[in-house]
Amino acid sequence: MEWRGWSQPDLAYVLGVNTATVNQIVNGRRGISPDMAKALAVAFRVPVQSIAAIQAQWELDRAREPDPAVAARARVQSEYPLREMIKRGWIEGDRLETDLVQFFGVSDLAEVPHLDHAAKRTSDEDIPPSQLAWLYRVRQLAGEMPTPPFSRRKLLDAIERMKTMRHSPEEVRHIPRLLHEAGVRFVVVEGLPGGKIDGVCFWLDDQSPVIGMSLRFDRIDNFWFVLLHECTHVIHGHGKAQPIVDVEIVGRTGADISDEEVIADCEALNFCVPQDKMHSFYARKAPIFSERDVVAFAGVNGVHPGLVVGQLQHKLGRFDFLRRHLVAVRSFILPSAMVDGWGDVAFVSRGAPA
Repeated sequence: MEWRGWSQPDLAYVLGVNTATVNQIVNGRRGISPDMAKALAVAFRVPVQSIAAIQAQWELDRAREPDPAVAARARVQSEYPLREMIKRGWIEGDRLETDLVQFFGVSDLAEVPHLDHAAKRTSDEDIPPSQLAWLYRVRQLAGEMPTPPFSRRKLLDAIERMKTMRHSPEEVRHIPRLLHEAGVRFVVVEGLPGGKIDGVCFWLDDQSPVIGMSLRFDRIDNFWFVLLHECTHVIHGHGKAQPIVDVEIVGRTGADISDEEVIADCEALNFCVPQDKMHSFYARKAPIFSERDVVAFAGVNGVHPGLVVGQLQHKLGRFDFLRRHLVAVRSFILPSAMVDGWGDVAFVSRGAPA
């Protein structure tokens, strides 16, 4: 307007609007609509985009700064299943930073693993975020459990007693008590979406081993295998330097499995079904296994048929084989264990160690 020597009434006349409209735009009390942007572009012989850009910048300059919590939530959500963690009661949405710091046991948000602004890298960052969040929930609950000092001898005795429980799914209800008496904290936490985690072994200190299970597959063979896999880690003192997180461990093969995992796999398999007898049975009956023979073999060895079926499925590569024997156990273990998930939220006191 100044370059052309136009007054506000002059521009109003050119645009075909009243002077008050131009005055409001000039004094920042009224925005430039798309229709007005096109009219101004024609009047001043400039690209309409330049008028629209002026309006957009004007609006941005006057916009309020976003809540700092938006940036915090975005950083966390980019790595962790934040909404699921809030839904599960692990953290509260209205005090996100405080709860996350407390949950991960760090002094500020810059120390939470995996976040893009993390001040330093830790060994925890080798564990994917959804698995790490699950692990920290297990650790949080384990820290709340009053448990006697660990006794390796008592755990070995407990495992011998467990052998008498393999025949019936209802018997798993005794597991939390046996582990408690041996000084092992046993925690069951429902897995987070995409975590594919089966179990974990770690130590709060030299006298406080922890076994965490997700019960990702609610079937008797998976339960006993994962449980004895983690018990074996504890027996051999594995997981003291850093947690051993076991993901999709049933039926795995490969040269990249660590020596610790090989030991745990072998002892867990042998607990479920004595392997010398299993190999003999397989050699005698392959490739045809009747249900009657499987049930009889399980009875002779004092185990539930599901433990035999689970191993045969992997040997045969037939995961539909006698599936009805892979009975559920979750309903029997949950009432007697420290549990978080499946609609239940375990209470954790504020400031509890993570």
